[in-house]
Amino acid sequence: MIQDIEPRKLDNVFQPDILPVEDSVVFYFKNKSVLIRKGDGKLFPSFSELNEPQHCIYLFAIGKRAFFLLPTDALAFIPNGFAFETIRDVRRTRDAALPSFFALYTAVHLSDWYRVNRFCGVCGNPTELDGKERAIRCPHCGHLIYPRINPAVIVGVVNRDRLLVTRYADQRGRDNYALVAGFTEIGETLEQTVQREVMEEVGLKVQNIRYYKSQPWGSAADILAGFYCDLDGCDSIDLDTSELRQAFWARPNEIRLQTDDWSLTNEMMKRFKEGEDC
Repeated sequence: MIQDIEPRKLDNVFQPDILPVEDSVVFYFKNKSVLIRKGDGKLFPSFSELNEPQHCIYLFAIGKRAFFLLPTDALAFIPNGFAFETIRDVRRTRDAALPSFFALYTAVHLSDWYRVNRFCGVCGNPTELDGKERAIRCPHCGHLIYPRINPAVIVGVVNRDRLLVTRYADQRGRDNYALVAGFTEIGETLEQTVQREVMEEVGLKVQNIRYYKSQPWGSAADILAGFYCDLDGCDSIDLDTSELRQAFWARPNEIRLQTDDWSLTNEMMKRFKEGEDC
């Protein structure tokens, strides 16, 4: 999956005093696009290639390489040989191999958090980065804002030798098979989210809910929790067409995997397809 970058490891300890060096990676975002080096593996620019810009924010390190964020509009011009490309297209081309792709999605998560919290939600004054922990502080009223992480579930519903497979109503150019998924609501346990989402999206009851694995997914600020469960009762599907355009019971040989193996969804479908214990 996207976070499987061993033997390297993400070091996300807050260290604001670390400064960029020549080969430090710098992420520069505009809207849903990221600055890349054209025609050379979709790699992201280094600190020296951007003429050593000011105001870089330390994000994290992978192995011995540090990654930084450059605030929006910090560059007066884009150097020759670089251009913006949508994050979706970077993933589609697969030129940004792991661990670079994992670094990109994690940087997206932090970049969006910085961008939407430039002003205090309590008093409306401009905020600033806190110097002691990964937080945004209002210097006027003292309000602290921490990175938002949205809990969500991915659900593999098993019915003897079949798995419930879906396709989203909004494919945005994709036609991937997926599983039932959704965000946890206030006051819910993850297991209750599993039951509610399956009922809402396909009208089915489930039992024997069992945890499988989790995954960070930075583009939506998610922490995804994967569960398998068994059908409880009738297998007739009542489709929520606002969320899904298709849902059906698939035998292992009928499951079409996604084009990359970076997602928790794909790994869970693959396990069922290959006859592993679910």
